[in-house]
Amino acid sequence: MGTANKDIEIQNFFIFNSLFGPKEGEELKKIIYYYPIDDNTGVQVENVGLVEGIIQFTQTFNPSNPVTSLHTSKMRQLYFQPEPNFCFVLTLTLPVVTKIKESISTIEYMEDDLQDNVYESCLKQLYYMYRLFYGTFESTLANHNLDILKTQIETFFNPYLKTIKMDGLDILTIFKGIQYLPLDRQNFLKIQCFINSLESKWEYIKHTAFLYNEHVIWSGLEPNSMQIIYQYLIETLLPANAEVELQGGSIPRNSSLPFSALKHGRFITGPSNLKHAKTIGKIPKIYLFDENEPKEYHLVIYRALSATLCLLIDGSIQLKLNDFQRIDDHINPKISPLVNDIAEYCSKQVVTPSNSQENSPKFLYFNKLNLAYKSSVHLDNKQKGNITCSKESLRIMADMKNASNFLGPAGENIVKTTNDYWVFSKTSNLREFYIVLQQKNASLVDISEDVHRLCQNELEGIFFHPV
Repeated sequence: MGTANKDIEIQNFFIFNSLFGPKEGEELKKIIYYYPIDDNTGVQVENVGLVEGIIQFTQTFNPSNPVTSLHTSKMRQLYFQPEPNFCFVLTLTLPVVTKIKESISTIEYMEDDLQDNVYESCLKQLYYMYRLFYGTFESTLANHNLDILKTQIETFFNPYLKTIKMDGLDILTIFKGIQYLPLDRQNFLKIQCFINSLESKWEYIKHTAFLYNEHVIWSGLEPNSMQIIYQYLIETLLPANAEVELQGGSIPRNSSLPFSALKHGRFITGPSNLKHAKTIGKIPKIYLFDENEPKEYHLVIYRALSATLCLLIDGSIQLKLNDFQRIDDHINPKISPLVNDIAEYCSKQVVTPSNSQENSPKFLYFNKLNLAYKSSVHLDNKQKGNITCSKESLRIMADMKNASNFLGPAGENIVKTTNDYWVFSKTSNLREFYIVLQQKNASLVDISEDVHRLCQNELEGIFFHPV
């Protein structure tokens, strides 16, 4: 008996607006974007028309709560309306297991492996990442026209969709949290003083964020804005530059050896080589929506050693090469000592984690207030399949997350699987904690004691309401 697997894949993804083709024969005008481009126009119109019918039909039952997904035996379709009359649709094929027994093959569609809350979060992320760089659809139509909007959407989504590994998504997709690096008071104060001196010297630097090895130390942005910029940095921008900066490991163990070959910082966005640059190069513009009116900024990224400095500069300013030279002159001599101090501090904090053993407890913590997360379930935050527990445990966590709304502001949930895994969740005070344990013949009392011990070790100082 053998098995062959097929993972979750994108069947199609499209954006439409029903107002753009209200008359019969104009259905193609509704489609703003469609992927894959191999589908002919007849298939595109048919798929859009089917979704329109589903949305209109379900609205008669619950107008205030629009439908978000459609389940069939072979696929899952997810809906999201980020702006009035604009609809995002993502169609995914269910994972398949082909079982072969005595030369007879049977196909089984694993419906439970595709969880709505995980992939609804992925669909929303598609829009928010687009909006970061191009603004809203409505603003583009108001300032330009529909052709410009279609061109922007195509320019963004054609390459971006190819980077998403759909079968690697899990509960981390729901949170899209930020990894913070807690420092001692003295080092944190040094970072804060450095940021203050930078922003006071150049008033057009409106917001600043300081990262060390993909961990945020300081951010002057609202958490929701920092969240989407953070995802762009760790998923796209920093990996593209990692080969040069991250030689010999991600976290330096002392202050004298790491990155000795790379003594000077450089601009990742902007003129990377100031000595030979003749222009400022290409600098992305981003849009933040913390207030009623969106604000436009230049996103300038400066990389030195293992530190990343994000400068959000007033979008109305016309930057010149001299501006970058002066900013570099200010940053470069100051940032190296800071990074060395951080590296030295981190080297003293490095201990062999108790969860390094195969059967040791694994945990995931998320704080909704500042969008911080901490995980020993994931070996990194890029969701490339580097996990330390079973996929079944991750699916149970996502189901628990989905059920947390029924528990109220505080509650606990525990599940035991057939292969002796225990999955525990605790929600309290806008904080969520998930634990995976593997213990044979353990009782609820034993598991409760292990959970309490892990909370004390990993979440010391974090307040949980008693349940």
